Amino acid sequence: MRKAWWVVAVAVLAAAGIAAMVTLRLQASKAEEERKKAAAANVTLEFTAAEVVTPQRVSLPQWIEFSGPLVAPGTAVVRVKAPGTLLSFNVVEGSRVNAGQVLGKVDLADLNSRVTERSAALESSRAQLAQAERQHQANQRLADQQFISGNALEASAAALESARAQFTASQAQLSSTRVSLRDAALVAPIDGVVAKRHVLPGEKLSMEQNVLTLVDLSLLELAGSVGTHEVAQLEPGMAVQVQVEGAAQPVAGTIGHIAPAAEAGTRSIGVTIALQNPKETFRAGQYAMARVQLRDPAERLTVPIGAIGQTSGQEHVWLIENGALLRRTVTTGRRDAALGRVEILDGVGVGAQVLAVRFDNLKEGGKAVVVAGKAVPAKGTVASAPASANAR
Repeated sequence: MRKAWWVVAVAVLAAAGIAAMVTLRLQASKAEEERKKAAAANVTLEFTAAEVVTPQRVSLPQWIEFSGPLVAPGTAVVRVKAPGTLLSFNVVEGSRVNAGQVLGKVDLADLNSRVTERSAALESSRAQLAQAERQHQANQRLADQQFISGNALEASAAALESARAQFTASQAQLSSTRVSLRDAALVAPIDGVVAKRHVLPGEKLSMEQNVLTLVDLSLLELAGSVGTHEVAQLEPGMAVQVQVEGAAQPVAGTIGHIAPAAEAGTRSIGVTIALQNPKETFRAGQYAMARVQLRDPAERLTVPIGAIGQTSGQEHVWLIENGALLRRTVTTGRRDAALGRVEILDGVGVGAQVLAVRFDNLKEGGKAVVVAGKAVPAKGTVASAPASANAR
């Protein structure tokens, strides 16, 4: 019994010793953490002069953007003016043609026969007119000698006028038929490129049937639309930057005309951009984006875009005030990606020291100073809080 009691006593003492050691270690660890927190609270973050900026007043031009397909205003559709059979084409799709060039051949046998018929009718009326003139001249001589009555002479004059009118009508009919024959020829009305063939050789063609479509690519138009709240700022002749799909660089264009009324059922108004295309680099149907720059009449208080952060839907910037970090909620306005700046409407004054780059792990109230000689992170990146810090 005595031996068992000593064993229990030793075990109890050992457990108490272990518990005491664990408690001491936990207290030491907690004390170490408290010391680290206290040291961190006294760390002063160092920022370079390039990382801290003051708001600047600059002009921020406004851009109006709209898009649409490119169209060729110089588009002509060649239609047949007389029924017939298409015998052949002299061009294919993509062929370049000049105004007046013959594009194909149509069998116009019916129209040619009408020309022949009306030519014969004209010759007949010419002969009848000549006969009526001779008869009237003879009757005039007889009337002068009082061999015929005045009524007979008047009847002769009426017959002459009738023959003359018939001759004039025959001339007009022949001329009209010849014009129809001339118009029935497949001739290019403009300089351009064959965009599409609507029929094939051997087909029977009816009156006004589409045969070919020609396109002049030297001038293209961008057909887009802008909102009714923006159109008042546009006017014909304004310069426009046009970015055509597939093109490496934007090209210059001008506003051609603005529609006088909004499109039905929308709050948008059509705008046409004229785009010179002398080398025919672009094609009708390509999609393009137009950007119109509107000058800013005022100078606005701005900071770099990289200085703006966002938390819970609110925008903010980090300031250095009296040697401490301060997060300030701001209201922003215009942005210009090209300049890399954003307008500050409220929240920051002119002389404020603003962190130009977003940093992680910043704490409000932490000590901060601006020094020289530190490496500067790339513009617009999110950097960690400066690692180099001096304990103060």
